[in-house]
Amino acid sequence: MPILNKDMTLCISLSARPSNNGTRFHNNLYEQLGLNWIYKAFAPTDLAQAIAGVRGLGIRGCAVSMPYKEDVIALVDVMDPSAKAIDSVNTIVNDGGRLTAYNTDYTAIEQLLQRNAVPASYSVLLRGAGGMAKATAAALRDAGFRDVTIVARNEEAGRALAGLYGFAWRADVDPSATADMIINVTPIGMAGGPESGSLSFPQAVIDAAKVVFDVVALPAETPLVQAGRAAGKTVITGAEVATIQALEQFVLYTGVRPSDAQVRAAEEFMRAQ
Repeated sequence: MPILNKDMTLCISLSARPSNNGTRFHNNLYEQLGLNWIYKAFAPTDLAQAIAGVRGLGIRGCAVSMPYKEDVIALVDVMDPSAKAIDSVNTIVNDGGRLTAYNTDYTAIEQLLQRNAVPASYSVLLRGAGGMAKATAAALRDAGFRDVTIVARNEEAGRALAGLYGFAWRADVDPSATADMIINVTPIGMAGGPESGSLSFPQAVIDAAKVVFDVVALPAETPLVQAGRAAGKTVITGAEVATIQALEQFVLYTGVRPSDAQVRAAEEFMRAQ
């Protein structure tokens, strides 16, 4: 990485519980490509002030994580179709003070469903109703999944998300419930959170599933991922989601698409922390 200098381009991420994943991934790619850029993670105390800082300081790009993916909508100038279609933002690009919002989470979910050849005929339990859940639900719907149940304790948000995509809703996971694929899009299992050691689905539901998918990226091996591996299931991890969505963010920020080898090197560097 170049020595810090006044001409460096800055990109940031905003999250309630920042991790080093994006920081290591982006900065490694900057170094590989010889870009005079730097990436830094922040936990904002005031979201509106943070976005005003992005605009006023000429910060080129801003990643947005839970729980800000919907709240940030009112603070940007333009909603790209990728974000507008699902009312959820995970990426902001600053062009001379004009802030455009995107969503690369959808792309990551879409690619991982294809990469793992998950049949659209599978039944799905999707736990969560926030911004990432919207991206996941949209990707499922567009991939042809129809037998999907949104599991959310917040009835208003859960019913709204389910109704938007023609899915079912329930308040909690019945231990006797079965689904071919289970997906966690809540903070359950996230490092540093109050439920970091908890399973987002009962063990019986995990045992009955064919595919176990956890979008939580930190740690890479969440309790749900560990349980899925132990049960011999096809497992899709939040670390995989993080790599794909971060790559698409990198391209939006820099206009450069790294080679597959460069992306693999950055991913390995990210996971070696």
